[in-house]
Amino acid sequence: MNSTAERRAEMEAILLAPLVKPSRFYDLGILIMAMFIMWGLYAWSEQLRHGLIVTGMRDQVFWGLYISNVVFFVSLSLTGTFLSAVLRITGNHWQAPVTRLAEVVTGAALLMAATMILVDMGRPERVFYVFIHGRLQSPLIWDVMAVTSYLVGSIIYLYLPMIPDIAICRDRLSPSVSPLRRKVYDILALGWQDSAKQQERLNKLISIMTVLIIPVAVSVHSVTAWIFAMTFRPGWDVTILAPYFVASAFFSGVAAIIIAMTVYRKVFKLEKYITWEHYRKLGWLLLALLLVYAYFSFAELLPGAYKLATHERELLNLLLTGQQAFLFWVSLLGSIVVPAVLICWRRTRTVAGLTVASVLITVTLWIKKSYLLIVPTLQVSLMPFDAPGRYHPTWVEWSLSLAAIAGFMLMVALFFRFFPVIAIWETSRAAGEGG
Repeated sequence: MNSTAERRAEMEAILLAPLVKPSRFYDLGILIMAMFIMWGLYAWSEQLRHGLIVTGMRDQVFWGLYISNVVFFVSLSLTGTFLSAVLRITGNHWQAPVTRLAEVVTGAALLMAATMILVDMGRPERVFYVFIHGRLQSPLIWDVMAVTSYLVGSIIYLYLPMIPDIAICRDRLSPSVSPLRRKVYDILALGWQDSAKQQERLNKLISIMTVLIIPVAVSVHSVTAWIFAMTFRPGWDVTILAPYFVASAFFSGVAAIIIAMTVYRKVFKLEKYITWEHYRKLGWLLLALLLVYAYFSFAELLPGAYKLATHERELLNLLLTGQQAFLFWVSLLGSIVVPAVLICWRRTRTVAGLTVASVLITVTLWIKKSYLLIVPTLQVSLMPFDAPGRYHPTWVEWSLSLAAIAGFMLMVALFFRFFPVIAIWETSRAAGEGG
Protein backbone atom coordinates (compact mmCIF):
# COMPACT_ATOMS: atom_id res chain seq x y z
CA MET A 1 0.00 0.00 0.00
CA ASN A 2 2.80 2.40 0.85
CA SER A 3 4.51 1.79 -2.48
CA THR A 4 1.20 2.36 -4.29
CA ALA A 5 0.64 5.64 -2.47
CA GLU A 6 4.22 6.65 -3.15
CA ARG A 7 3.87 5.92 -6.88
CA ARG A 8 0.67 7.96 -7.06
CA ALA A 9 2.29 10.82 -5.14
CA GLU A 10 5.26 10.72 -7.53
CA MET A 11 2.90 10.81 -10.53
CA GLU A 12 1.02 13.78 -9.10
CA ALA A 13 4.26 15.66 -8.41
CA ILE A 14 5.55 15.13 -11.98
CA LEU A 15 2.27 15.96 -13.71
CA LEU A 16 1.37 18.96 -11.56
CA ALA A 17 4.84 20.55 -11.67
CA PRO A 18 4.37 22.17 -15.14
CA LEU A 19 1.16 23.80 -13.91
CA VAL A 20 3.07 25.67 -11.19
CA LYS A 21 6.37 26.34 -12.92
CA PRO A 22 6.11 25.91 -16.69
CA SER A 23 9.13 25.79 -18.95
CA ARG A 24 10.30 29.11 -20.38
CA PHE A 25 10.31 27.48 -23.80
CA TYR A 26 6.68 26.49 -23.31
CA ASP A 27 5.66 30.06 -22.52
CA LEU A 28 7.79 31.29 -25.43
CA GLY A 29 5.93 28.92 -27.72
CA ILE A 30 2.62 30.33 -26.46
CA LEU A 31 3.87 33.85 -27.18
CA ILE A 32 4.94 32.93 -30.73
CA MET A 33 1.56 31.34 -31.45
CA ALA A 34 -0.18 34.43 -30.10
CA MET A 35 1.86 36.59 -32.50
CA PHE A 36 0.73 34.49 -35.47
CA ILE A 37 -2.85 34.93 -34.32
CA MET A 38 -2.43 38.70 -34.05
CA TRP A 39 -1.12 38.81 -37.62
CA GLY A 40 -4.08 36.68 -38.68
CA LEU A 41 -6.48 39.11 -37.00
CA TYR A 42 -4.88 41.94 -38.99
CA ALA A 43 -5.38 39.95 -42.21
CA TRP A 44 -9.00 39.29 -41.23
CA SER A 45 -9.55 43.00 -40.61
CA GLU A 46 -8.38 43.64 -44.19
CA GLN A 47 -10.84 41.04 -45.43
CA LEU A 48 -13.69 42.55 -43.40
CA ARG A 49 -12.84 45.99 -44.76
CA HIS A 50 -12.52 45.10 -48.45
CA GLY A 51 -14.49 41.87 -48.70
CA LEU A 52 -13.53 38.48 -50.13
CA ILE A 53 -12.01 40.21 -53.16
CA VAL A 54 -8.74 40.21 -51.18
CA THR A 55 -8.71 36.39 -51.48
CA GLY A 56 -8.01 34.30 -54.57
CA MET A 57 -11.58 32.96 -54.61
CA ARG A 58 -13.84 33.98 -57.49
CA ASP A 59 -17.14 32.90 -59.03
CA GLN A 60 -15.83 29.59 -60.36
CA VAL A 61 -13.40 28.60 -57.59
CA PHE A 62 -15.54 29.87 -54.73
CA TRP A 63 -13.94 27.67 -52.04
CA GLY A 64 -10.24 27.63 -51.27
CA LEU A 65 -7.91 27.46 -48.30
CA TYR A 66 -10.61 28.37 -45.79
CA ILE A 67 -12.89 25.41 -46.53
CA SER A 68 -9.81 23.20 -46.93
CA ASN A 69 -8.94 24.12 -43.34
CA VAL A 70 -12.49 23.37 -42.20
CA VAL A 71 -12.30 19.87 -43.70
CA PHE A 72 -8.85 19.37 -42.18
CA PHE A 73 -9.81 20.41 -38.65
CA VAL A 74 -13.02 18.39 -38.76
CA SER A 75 -10.89 15.39 -39.78
CA LEU A 76 -8.51 15.92 -36.84
CA SER A 77 -11.45 16.02 -34.45
CA LEU A 78 -12.57 12.42 -34.95
CA THR A 79 -9.86 10.33 -33.36
CA GLY A 80 -9.51 11.71 -29.83
CA THR A 81 -13.03 11.11 -28.63
CA PHE A 82 -13.75 8.19 -30.97
CA LEU A 83 -10.62 6.18 -30.09
CA SER A 84 -11.07 6.80 -26.38
CA ALA A 85 -14.74 5.79 -26.51
CA VAL A 86 -14.14 2.60 -28.51
CA LEU A 87 -11.34 1.47 -26.20
CA ARG A 88 -13.43 2.23 -23.11
CA ILE A 89 -16.32 0.15 -24.46
CA THR A 90 -14.03 -2.79 -25.27
CA GLY A 91 -12.46 -2.68 -21.81
CA ASN A 92 -9.00 -1.58 -22.95
CA HIS A 93 -7.15 0.85 -20.69
CA TRP A 94 -3.68 1.03 -22.23
CA GLN A 95 -4.61 4.39 -23.79
CA ALA A 96 -5.30 6.07 -20.41
CA PRO A 97 -2.09 8.21 -20.38
CA VAL A 98 -2.86 9.67 -23.84
CA THR A 99 -6.66 9.91 -23.58
CA ARG A 100 -6.82 13.51 -22.39
CA LEU A 101 -4.30 14.68 -24.94
CA ALA A 102 -6.39 13.13 -27.70
CA GLU A 103 -9.66 14.56 -26.40
CA VAL A 104 -8.25 18.08 -26.10
CA VAL A 105 -7.05 17.84 -29.70
CA THR A 106 -10.65 16.97 -30.64
CA GLY A 107 -12.13 20.01 -28.89
CA ALA A 108 -9.54 22.45 -30.21
CA ALA A 109 -9.92 21.15 -33.77
CA LEU A 110 -13.71 21.51 -33.68
CA LEU A 111 -13.52 25.06 -32.34
CA MET A 112 -11.04 26.03 -35.04
CA ALA A 113 -13.19 24.42 -37.76
CA ALA A 114 -16.13 26.56 -36.62
CA THR A 115 -13.89 29.65 -36.65
CA MET A 116 -12.76 29.00 -40.23
CA ILE A 117 -16.39 28.72 -41.35
CA LEU A 118 -16.97 32.23 -40.01
CA VAL A 119 -13.87 33.47 -41.83
CA ASP A 120 -15.02 31.88 -45.10
CA MET A 121 -18.44 33.55 -44.88
CA GLY A 122 -16.87 36.95 -45.48
CA ARG A 123 -19.68 38.57 -43.53
CA PRO A 124 -19.59 36.70 -40.19
CA GLU A 125 -22.80 38.33 -38.95
CA ARG A 126 -24.61 36.26 -41.55
CA VAL A 127 -24.07 33.17 -39.43
CA PHE A 128 -27.35 34.04 -37.69
CA TYR A 129 -29.16 33.51 -40.99
CA VAL A 130 -28.29 29.83 -40.70
CA PHE A 131 -30.44 29.59 -37.58
CA ILE A 132 -33.14 32.03 -38.72
CA HIS A 133 -33.59 30.98 -42.35
CA GLY A 134 -31.95 27.55 -42.42
CA ARG A 135 -33.76 24.73 -44.23
CA LEU A 136 -33.53 21.11 -43.08
CA GLN A 137 -33.29 20.02 -46.74
CA SER A 138 -29.79 21.55 -46.89
CA PRO A 139 -26.75 19.39 -46.02
CA LEU A 140 -25.13 22.60 -44.72
CA ILE A 141 -27.74 22.70 -41.93
CA TRP A 142 -27.10 19.03 -41.19
CA ASP A 143 -23.42 19.87 -40.81
CA VAL A 144 -24.12 22.75 -38.42
CA MET A 145 -26.30 20.47 -36.27
CA ALA A 146 -23.79 17.60 -36.33
CA VAL A 147 -20.73 19.76 -35.53
CA THR A 148 -22.55 21.58 -32.73
CA SER A 149 -23.74 18.30 -31.19
CA TYR A 150 -20.28 16.78 -31.47
CA LEU A 151 -18.61 19.84 -29.95
CA VAL A 152 -20.97 19.87 -26.96
CA GLY A 153 -20.68 16.10 -26.53
CA SER A 154 -16.87 16.18 -26.79
CA ILE A 155 -16.59 18.91 -24.16
CA ILE A 156 -18.78 16.93 -21.77
CA TYR A 157 -16.86 13.74 -22.56
CA LEU A 158 -13.58 15.55 -21.86
CA TYR A 159 -14.82 17.21 -18.68
CA LEU A 160 -16.35 14.23 -16.86
CA PRO A 161 -13.10 12.20 -16.41
CA MET A 162 -11.31 15.45 -15.51
CA ILE A 163 -13.37 16.09 -12.38
CA PRO A 164 -11.17 13.93 -10.07
CA ASP A 165 -7.99 15.50 -11.52
CA ILE A 166 -9.39 19.00 -11.08
CA ALA A 167 -10.02 18.08 -7.44
CA ILE A 168 -6.38 16.99 -7.18
CA CYS A 169 -5.33 20.39 -8.59
CA ARG A 170 -7.64 22.08 -6.07
CA ASP A 171 -6.12 20.20 -3.13
CA ARG A 172 -2.44 20.04 -4.17
CA LEU A 173 -1.91 23.41 -5.87
CA SER A 174 -3.75 25.72 -3.48
CA PRO A 175 -0.64 27.20 -1.79
CA SER A 176 1.17 27.92 -5.08
CA VAL A 177 -1.49 29.38 -7.41
CA SER A 178 -3.57 32.55 -7.45
CA PRO A 179 -6.86 32.79 -5.51
CA LEU A 180 -8.79 33.12 -8.77
CA ARG A 181 -7.31 29.92 -10.11
CA ARG A 182 -8.06 28.12 -6.83
CA LYS A 183 -11.65 29.32 -7.10
CA VAL A 184 -11.93 28.02 -10.68
CA TYR A 185 -10.58 24.62 -9.63
CA ASP A 186 -13.02 24.56 -6.71
CA ILE A 187 -16.01 25.32 -8.96
CA LEU A 188 -15.03 22.83 -11.68
CA ALA A 189 -14.34 20.04 -9.16
CA LEU A 190 -18.05 20.03 -8.20
CA GLY A 191 -17.27 19.10 -4.60
CA TRP A 192 -15.42 15.91 -5.56
CA GLN A 193 -14.16 13.98 -2.52
CA ASP A 194 -13.37 10.65 -4.21
CA SER A 195 -16.11 8.79 -2.34
CA ALA A 196 -17.42 5.44 -3.58
CA LYS A 197 -20.82 6.96 -4.38
CA GLN A 198 -19.25 9.77 -6.42
CA GLN A 199 -17.10 7.27 -8.32
CA GLU A 200 -20.13 5.13 -9.12
CA ARG A 201 -22.10 8.11 -10.47
CA LEU A 202 -19.15 9.38 -12.47
CA ASN A 203 -18.49 5.97 -14.02
CA LYS A 204 -22.15 5.71 -15.01
CA LEU A 205 -22.12 9.15 -16.66
CA ILE A 206 -18.88 8.35 -18.52
CA SER A 207 -20.40 5.07 -19.76
CA ILE A 208 -23.49 6.88 -21.07
CA MET A 209 -21.41 9.51 -22.86
CA THR A 210 -19.14 6.79 -24.28
CA VAL A 211 -22.10 5.12 -25.98
CA LEU A 212 -23.58 8.40 -27.23
CA ILE A 213 -20.42 10.03 -28.58
CA ILE A 214 -19.46 7.31 -31.12
CA PRO A 215 -22.46 7.71 -33.49
CA VAL A 216 -22.25 11.50 -33.16
CA ALA A 217 -18.56 11.42 -34.14
CA VAL A 218 -19.26 9.27 -37.21
CA SER A 219 -22.21 11.48 -38.19
CA VAL A 220 -20.07 14.64 -38.23
CA HIS A 221 -17.66 13.29 -40.81
CA SER A 222 -20.41 11.61 -42.82
CA VAL A 223 -22.43 14.82 -43.02
CA THR A 224 -19.34 16.85 -43.96
CA ALA A 225 -18.74 14.39 -46.81
CA TRP A 226 -22.37 14.58 -47.93
CA ILE A 227 -22.06 18.35 -48.40
CA PHE A 228 -19.73 17.51 -51.29
CA ALA A 229 -21.24 14.20 -52.42
CA MET A 230 -24.70 15.69 -52.98
CA THR A 231 -23.29 18.21 -55.44
CA PHE A 232 -23.06 17.39 -59.17
CA ARG A 233 -19.34 17.95 -59.45
CA PRO A 234 -16.61 15.63 -60.80
CA GLY A 235 -14.76 13.97 -57.96
CA TRP A 236 -17.57 14.69 -55.49
CA ASP A 237 -20.48 12.86 -57.07
CA VAL A 238 -19.50 9.49 -55.58
CA THR A 239 -21.14 7.24 -53.00
CA ILE A 240 -18.01 6.30 -51.03
CA LEU A 241 -17.21 9.83 -49.86
CA ALA A 242 -18.74 9.45 -46.37
CA PRO A 243 -16.82 6.28 -45.35
CA TYR A 244 -13.74 7.74 -47.08
CA PHE A 245 -14.00 10.84 -44.88
CA VAL A 246 -14.41 8.75 -41.72
CA ALA A 247 -11.41 6.55 -42.57
CA SER A 248 -9.14 9.45 -43.56
CA ALA A 249 -10.23 11.43 -40.48
CA PHE A 250 -9.33 8.53 -38.21
CA PHE A 251 -6.02 8.19 -40.08
CA SER A 252 -5.02 11.85 -39.75
CA GLY A 253 -6.28 12.00 -36.17
CA VAL A 254 -4.06 9.14 -35.01
CA ALA A 255 -1.10 10.87 -36.68
CA ALA A 256 -1.92 14.13 -34.88
CA ILE A 257 -2.11 12.31 -31.54
CA ILE A 258 1.34 10.76 -32.07
CA ILE A 259 2.78 14.22 -32.83
CA ALA A 260 1.18 15.70 -29.69
CA MET A 261 2.43 12.74 -27.62
CA THR A 262 5.99 13.34 -28.77
CA VAL A 263 5.85 17.07 -28.04
CA TYR A 264 4.44 16.75 -24.53
CA ARG A 265 6.49 13.67 -23.73
CA LYS A 266 9.62 15.70 -24.44
CA VAL A 267 8.57 19.08 -23.01
CA PHE A 268 7.02 17.73 -19.77
CA LYS A 269 9.45 14.76 -19.42
CA LEU A 270 6.69 12.13 -19.46
CA GLU A 271 8.74 9.20 -20.77
CA LYS A 272 7.73 7.14 -17.76
CA TYR A 273 4.03 7.45 -18.56
CA ILE A 274 3.90 7.86 -22.36
CA THR A 275 5.97 4.79 -23.20
CA TRP A 276 7.14 2.96 -26.29
CA GLU A 277 4.18 0.62 -25.83
CA HIS A 278 1.79 3.47 -26.63
CA TYR A 279 3.78 4.34 -29.74
CA ARG A 280 3.94 0.70 -30.81
CA LYS A 281 0.18 0.16 -30.61
CA LEU A 282 -0.69 3.48 -32.22
CA GLY A 283 1.95 2.85 -34.89
CA TRP A 284 0.37 -0.45 -35.94
CA LEU A 285 -3.05 1.20 -35.85
CA LEU A 286 -1.65 3.95 -38.08
CA LEU A 287 -0.39 1.34 -40.55
CA ALA A 288 -3.78 -0.41 -40.64
CA LEU A 289 -5.53 2.91 -41.29
CA LEU A 290 -2.92 3.73 -43.95
CA LEU A 291 -3.92 0.58 -45.86
CA VAL A 292 -7.62 1.46 -45.56
CA TYR A 293 -6.90 5.00 -46.74
CA ALA A 294 -4.86 3.69 -49.70
CA TYR A 295 -7.75 1.44 -50.71
CA PHE A 296 -10.26 4.31 -50.57
CA SER A 297 -7.91 6.57 -52.53
CA PHE A 298 -7.70 3.96 -55.28
CA ALA A 299 -11.47 3.31 -55.22
CA GLU A 300 -12.16 7.05 -55.44
CA LEU A 301 -10.15 7.50 -58.64
CA LEU A 302 -10.80 4.20 -60.45
CA PRO A 303 -14.41 4.73 -61.70
CA GLY A 304 -13.64 8.16 -63.15
CA ALA A 305 -10.39 6.94 -64.72
CA TYR A 306 -12.16 3.93 -66.26
CA LYS A 307 -15.15 5.82 -67.73
CA LEU A 308 -13.25 9.02 -68.62
CA ALA A 309 -16.40 11.09 -68.87
CA THR A 310 -15.73 14.66 -70.02
CA HIS A 311 -15.55 16.37 -66.65
CA GLU A 312 -13.89 13.41 -64.91
CA ARG A 313 -11.21 13.42 -67.61
CA GLU A 314 -10.52 17.10 -67.02
CA LEU A 315 -10.25 16.54 -63.29
CA LEU A 316 -7.87 13.60 -63.71
CA ASN A 317 -5.74 15.61 -66.13
CA LEU A 318 -5.46 18.37 -63.51
CA LEU A 319 -4.47 15.87 -60.81
CA LEU A 320 -2.23 13.46 -62.70
CA THR A 321 -0.39 15.63 -65.21
CA GLY A 322 -1.72 19.17 -64.98
CA GLN A 323 -1.58 22.15 -62.65
CA GLN A 324 -2.14 20.13 -59.45
CA ALA A 325 -0.01 17.11 -60.41
CA PHE A 326 2.97 18.01 -58.20
CA LEU A 327 0.80 18.32 -55.08
CA PHE A 328 -1.11 15.16 -55.97
CA TRP A 329 1.95 12.92 -56.33
CA VAL A 330 3.66 14.46 -53.30
CA SER A 331 0.53 13.79 -51.25
CA LEU A 332 0.42 10.13 -52.27
CA LEU A 333 4.10 9.62 -51.49
CA GLY A 334 3.87 11.50 -48.18
CA SER A 335 0.66 9.91 -46.93
CA ILE A 336 1.08 6.31 -48.10
CA VAL A 337 4.48 5.21 -49.45
CA VAL A 338 7.01 6.91 -47.15
CA PRO A 339 5.01 6.44 -43.88
CA ALA A 340 4.49 2.75 -44.71
CA VAL A 341 8.26 2.29 -45.08
CA LEU A 342 8.96 4.19 -41.84
CA ILE A 343 6.46 2.08 -39.88
CA CYS A 344 7.35 -1.32 -41.38
CA TRP A 345 11.14 -1.02 -41.39
CA ARG A 346 12.47 -2.07 -37.99
CA ARG A 347 15.28 0.52 -37.96
CA THR A 348 12.85 3.43 -38.42
CA ARG A 349 10.06 1.99 -36.26
CA THR A 350 11.09 4.23 -33.38
CA VAL A 351 9.57 7.20 -31.59
CA ALA A 352 11.35 9.56 -33.99
CA GLY A 353 10.40 7.48 -37.05
CA LEU A 354 6.73 7.27 -36.10
CA THR A 355 6.68 11.00 -35.37
CA VAL A 356 8.20 11.82 -38.77
CA ALA A 357 5.66 9.51 -40.44
CA SER A 358 2.86 11.25 -38.54
CA VAL A 359 4.03 14.71 -39.57
CA LEU A 360 4.17 13.59 -43.23
CA ILE A 361 0.68 12.10 -42.98
CA THR A 362 -0.79 15.20 -41.34
CA VAL A 363 0.67 17.61 -43.90
CA THR A 364 -0.04 15.51 -46.99
CA LEU A 365 -3.58 14.63 -45.90
CA TRP A 366 -4.28 18.34 -45.64
CA ILE A 367 -3.11 18.57 -49.26
CA LYS A 368 -4.95 15.47 -50.53
CA LYS A 369 -8.18 15.33 -48.54
CA SER A 370 -8.66 19.06 -48.06
CA TYR A 371 -7.03 21.23 -50.72
CA LEU A 372 -7.05 18.72 -53.62
CA LEU A 373 -10.56 17.61 -52.73
CA ILE A 374 -11.89 21.12 -53.28
CA VAL A 375 -9.83 23.29 -55.63
CA PRO A 376 -9.26 21.00 -58.67
CA THR A 377 -12.94 20.04 -58.77
CA LEU A 378 -13.98 23.69 -58.84
CA GLN A 379 -11.38 24.43 -61.51
CA VAL A 380 -13.14 22.06 -63.91
CA SER A 381 -15.41 24.13 -66.15
CA LEU A 382 -18.96 22.79 -66.36
CA MET A 383 -19.82 24.98 -69.37
CA PRO A 384 -18.20 24.41 -72.80
CA PHE A 385 -17.50 28.10 -73.28
CA ASP A 386 -15.78 28.65 -69.89
CA ALA A 387 -12.03 28.39 -69.43
CA PRO A 388 -10.69 26.25 -66.55
CA GLY A 389 -10.78 28.11 -63.26
CA ARG A 390 -7.69 29.59 -61.68
CA TYR A 391 -6.99 29.85 -58.00
CA HIS A 392 -3.95 31.33 -56.27
CA PRO A 393 -4.27 31.91 -52.51
CA THR A 394 -3.37 35.43 -51.41
CA TRP A 395 -1.36 36.58 -48.39
CA VAL A 396 -4.64 37.11 -46.54
CA GLU A 397 -5.64 33.46 -46.95
CA TRP A 398 -2.19 32.15 -46.02
CA SER A 399 -2.06 34.47 -42.99
CA LEU A 400 -5.46 33.32 -41.74
CA SER A 401 -4.57 29.67 -42.39
CA LEU A 402 -1.34 29.97 -40.36
CA ALA A 403 -3.28 31.81 -37.66
CA ALA A 404 -5.78 28.94 -37.59
CA ILE A 405 -3.02 26.39 -37.04
CA ALA A 406 -1.49 28.64 -34.37
CA GLY A 407 -4.91 29.05 -32.76
CA PHE A 408 -5.38 25.28 -32.64
CA MET A 409 -1.96 24.79 -31.06
CA LEU A 410 -2.52 27.68 -28.66
CA MET A 411 -5.78 26.21 -27.35
CA VAL A 412 -4.06 22.91 -26.65
CA ALA A 413 -1.04 24.63 -25.06
CA LEU A 414 -3.15 26.88 -22.83
CA PHE A 415 -5.31 23.98 -21.70
CA PHE A 416 -2.28 22.06 -20.47
CA ARG A 417 -0.94 25.20 -18.86
CA PHE A 418 -3.73 24.83 -16.28
CA PHE A 419 -4.68 21.12 -16.31
CA PRO A 420 -2.59 17.89 -16.22
CA VAL A 421 -1.70 16.52 -19.63
CA ILE A 422 -2.17 12.93 -18.39
CA ALA A 423 -5.35 11.77 -16.64
CA ILE A 424 -4.02 11.01 -13.15
CA TRP A 425 -7.20 9.35 -11.92
CA GLU A 426 -7.72 7.15 -14.97
CA THR A 427 -4.04 6.22 -15.31
CA SER A 428 -3.84 5.23 -11.66
CA ARG A 429 -7.01 3.19 -11.93
CA ALA A 430 -5.86 1.49 -15.13
CA ALA A 431 -2.58 0.54 -13.45
CA GLY A 432 -4.36 -0.70 -10.35
CA GLU A 433 -2.88 2.09 -8.24
CA GLY A 434 -6.04 3.81 -7.12
CA GLY A 435 -9.79 3.66 -7.00
